Amino acid sequence: MVFVRTTPPRPVEVTAVFPELAPLARPAIRLHPRPGSPSVGDSSVGGPLLWPADEPWPHCEDAHLHGDSGFRQSPAEVRLDRHSRARRYEDPYGPSFTPEEQAALEQKAARYAELLDAGPPWPAERPVPLLPVAQLYVRDVPLLRPPGGADLLQVLWCPYDHEPDWKPATAVFWRSAASVVDVLATPPEPYEANCSGYVPEPCLLAPEAITEYPNSLDLSAELRKVVGDWSRWQAAGADVDGSYAEYPAEFYHCNLANAPGWKVGGWPPWGRTDPYRRYCTVCDAQMVPLLTIASFEWDSNRYGWVPYEDRAAYADGHPAGLSPAQPTRVEVGSTDNMQLYVCPTSPEHPHTDLIQ
Repeated sequence: MVFVRTTPPRPVEVTAVFPELAPLARPAIRLHPRPGSPSVGDSSVGGPLLWPADEPWPHCEDAHLHGDSGFRQSPAEVRLDRHSRARRYEDPYGPSFTPEEQAALEQKAARYAELLDAGPPWPAERPVPLLPVAQLYVRDVPLLRPPGGADLLQVLWCPYDHEPDWKPATAVFWRSAASVVDVLATPPEPYEANCSGYVPEPCLLAPEAITEYPNSLDLSAELRKVVGDWSRWQAAGADVDGSYAEYPAEFYHCNLANAPGWKVGGWPPWGRTDPYRRYCTVCDAQMVPLLTIASFEWDSNRYGWVPYEDRAAYADGHPAGLSPAQPTRVEVGSTDNMQLYVCPTSPEHPHTDLIQ
């Protein structure tokens, strides 16, 4: 299935009001994940990976004994529950499965129940298979800067909370798609997840190139004053609702700065915390965003970023947590965003991850 998502133009041309921000513009690609049935040949969120059959599947070696959420479901059960809710509420934006996919998930869920009845050892006592989070082909997301001859980025995580930030631990792999001859048909899955939000819903992508400007917290003190100066907005003739006169910086933050949702590149969406700089452990360069993993594609404060094609879904509203604003069903952190960073000098240097 080929689909598109189109971000509406910004209500104000940023550099027309604040030419000082022009040097801070960054390219970004909004991924627009939406539930579907991706294959190993697709860019996806939560979909199957083009993984070599002769390469060991990555596992997390952490003990996972430092926290227990009380959640007791396998990834297969999580997906079946979502599908059941989508059918119950006849949600056209919810997940759907082919009969074959449905049967496979039911078999996995039944196997989990058998293990539970048999009283298996606490799963955290053994290495935990990682879950696919994202697979991005450079042909779909040209903003990626892969090392060497790689043209494919694969991100996985362990679906347990990990210290010190109580978040999934990630693993990043770059590879050449052409080098994968035999694909691993049945990757191992974790016995259970620490939270249903750590099991991404399989989604296809509709990549869209945009230009971003920094979050207010990434601006210098001088530029924050400039953006917060209502007289500057008036002098430029910007068509901004007068209700923002007291806090014009809020209009900039919600409508003109960095886009919400899953994206590659751009600026990080800082929330309740001040920017936390990350530096490369090899060359000491300041790391830049590689991938933003988001719980939500938009919220009520950032309606202007809702793609044209999703406006009807936004207006409809959906019960039982099946909001079209949360297509991946991912939940990460109290501020709903997680960033993976890459060294601007060399993508071969170690990546870092950060939850906000």
